[in-house]
Amino acid sequence: MNNYLENLNESQREAVLHKEGPMIIIAGAGSGKTRVLTYRIANLMHNNIDAFNILALTFTNKAAREMKSRIADVVGDSEAKNLWMGTFHSVFARILRSEGHHLGFPSNFTIYDTQDAVRLISSIIKEMQLDKDRYKPKQVLSRISSFKNSLITVKSYYSNPDLLEADKIAQRPKIGEIYQQYVNRCFKSGAMDFDDLLLRTNELLTRFPEVLAKYQQRFKYILVDEYQDTNHSQYLIVRALADRFQNICVVGDDSQSIYSFRGANIQNILNFQRDYEKVSIFKLEQNYRSSRNIVDASNSIIQRNRTKLDKQIWTANNEGTKIKVMRTFTEAEEGRFIANSIFDNKLNLQLKNSEFAILYRTNAQSRAIEDALRKKDIKYKIYGGLSFYQRKEIKDTLAYLRLLINPNDEEALKRVINYPARGIGATTIDKLTVAANHYKKSIFELLLTLNQLDININAGTKTKLINFVTMMQHFQIEAQTKNAFEVAEFVIKQTRLIKDLESDGTPEGVSKVENIQELLNGLKDFVDVQKENEEEDSLAFFLEDVALATDFDSEKKDDIPRVSLMTIHLAKGLEYPYVYIVGLEENLFPSAMSMNTRSELEEERRLFYVALTRAEKQAYLTYAQTRYRWGKLVDCEPSRFLEEIDEKYLEYLTVKKPSFSQNKFINEDIFGSVPQHKIRFKKPIQRPPKKVIKQQKTEFNPPKNLKKVSKSTPNASNLFDSKIAVSNIVEHSKFGKGEVLSLEGSGANKKAEIRFASVGVKKLLLQFAKLRIIS
Repeated sequence: MNNYLENLNESQREAVLHKEGPMIIIAGAGSGKTRVLTYRIANLMHNNIDAFNILALTFTNKAAREMKSRIADVVGDSEAKNLWMGTFHSVFARILRSEGHHLGFPSNFTIYDTQDAVRLISSIIKEMQLDKDRYKPKQVLSRISSFKNSLITVKSYYSNPDLLEADKIAQRPKIGEIYQQYVNRCFKSGAMDFDDLLLRTNELLTRFPEVLAKYQQRFKYILVDEYQDTNHSQYLIVRALADRFQNICVVGDDSQSIYSFRGANIQNILNFQRDYEKVSIFKLEQNYRSSRNIVDASNSIIQRNRTKLDKQIWTANNEGTKIKVMRTFTEAEEGRFIANSIFDNKLNLQLKNSEFAILYRTNAQSRAIEDALRKKDIKYKIYGGLSFYQRKEIKDTLAYLRLLINPNDEEALKRVINYPARGIGATTIDKLTVAANHYKKSIFELLLTLNQLDININAGTKTKLINFVTMMQHFQIEAQTKNAFEVAEFVIKQTRLIKDLESDGTPEGVSKVENIQELLNGLKDFVDVQKENEEEDSLAFFLEDVALATDFDSEKKDDIPRVSLMTIHLAKGLEYPYVYIVGLEENLFPSAMSMNTRSELEEERRLFYVALTRAEKQAYLTYAQTRYRWGKLVDCEPSRFLEEIDEKYLEYLTVKKPSFSQNKFINEDIFGSVPQHKIRFKKPIQRPPKKVIKQQKTEFNPPKNLKKVSKSTPNASNLFDSKIAVSNIVEHSKFGKGEVLSLEGSGANKKAEIRFASVGVKKLLLQFAKLRIIS
């Protein structure tokens, strides 16, 4: 036990050894907060606190698994299994499976992902015959989600005149009715969406005091990771559970609060000391991840925020190299620079692709970078694209499995009732939906008594529907004696899913078959791991794991090292030796959508801080002077964040472009060379002697032969030729940007040898080259 304490610094050790009462650990980037949280839990168990009485809440399943593994190394695997540890959603789903009957939900309720929820909203909008352009399903779902995270139920929505008026002004007065229908349909289907896992837990703890008392007694010690990312609903659940014993430990960094668009409230961490009495405060300020240059540069940025907790991050790491800043003309050139830089770094420093990450503000920025990486044959992986579990063939297969566990799951039933095709059309499904609403039953319950009900469906279709129900009942019987892998394998074989995809005959069809095979591989791996850990290997447990998985949790194993591409929001919690932060331009980063208030701008600055602190050894910042937006080429200004970094931490790979206030509206070179007699105005302090005045007059006399002077002025076509020098960076209309290596000849025969990034070294005659000097 004492061995691991020796690996902690003084601040970390104090936080680990503290036992009773509310405490906050303010943990800077790279300060070892996961280690502290892990060892604190291990220390509690070492001091005879029962693992069953400890609740640890994280924001990713991956973090929970890593922490539990580390704890097992200290206290033993057997005891570590008894911990209640996981994401907010997974822990509260576990509570709701046990206690959901109080709210009328079955223990086998389905968890709808975003795609399921959007499909259901679409059905409701269609049934209500609303304008789908005005009531866009994704926007409606987003509105409902914000209500739930703010604990605004249907009842409280109708009691709030401001919300009603806002939706009326937005010409969507039926939002309340859609919300009510959505809640009713989820309940009838025995389903909850992600937001319900929080909302229903709040409802459970509020309406049933005996349930609250039960879990307050159980969770005598509560630990919350990434507390700055909690929303109002999560905050209230934690407050309620911790209210009895007050042994709550929250860990977080206000400087990394970047999820307000998901409802995260930075005030939760800023006001923690107001919520509890006699709060113990611990600060983890030593950064173990990044070089001193990166840490100090990050500090110089975040100190500009007004809303923050007091801390000063430092590191004992070496100084490292300066942060490199690159200005390019276009986003395509930006992509080429990044690809060339990665290629050169790999070659010169013997690095792997996996040591590089490219971070951007929006997913759309990846296109030009991907093009450049492909041309250099650099393998990469994009995070945040279409998740494996969101692919159609995978969703179809999982829908069959979901229906086995919860026959009332209406969205799963609609998805598979005619897939593979069995002659049950959309008209029949519409009739069943209307009848189910009329009889207040689920569609599957309706199908069980189909011959006893008066529904306008012909005999042939009724037979097909009854055959479908019989098949599903057969699957349910098989599921009682088989593990998750065996059930899935049986269902895929009986439904002939793979055969249907193989008949497609296209490369896409082959890929889909491979994806289903990969799903089976994942199920087999799941069953093997669960058996090894002596944990449940049921299909229900697997489906819950999948429903709550993130992009990183469901990441396929890949032996090929790849460069990571992702938005900065997805990068939080990760680290890479070499990081490229791209698109540092005004209205892109900071985003034009997030500069209306100081709080929005400060969150954008925190986002930049998060991006920079992902880097361990080297950070690159890039921006383009022009970029395509909505199909139009627009001029870009450098991001204000570049100006906010102390310049002593930066190295400009191209000449720094002046800030807007220093820009000249017209390039002075277009007026030709400046005559030697350029006037110099002087403010007279006192009347000068007559002799001086005569001298000045002589100086200011313009040349008599103006025509002669005008002939010596260079013409427009050769404007830049006379100024080109060795080491200049120039731009050619065809070859792009290049560096001048040498000059030879004179006058009309003057030539320049130029190394272009696109075509290599070229020798050009200056009078025809029409080169533009960049720097």
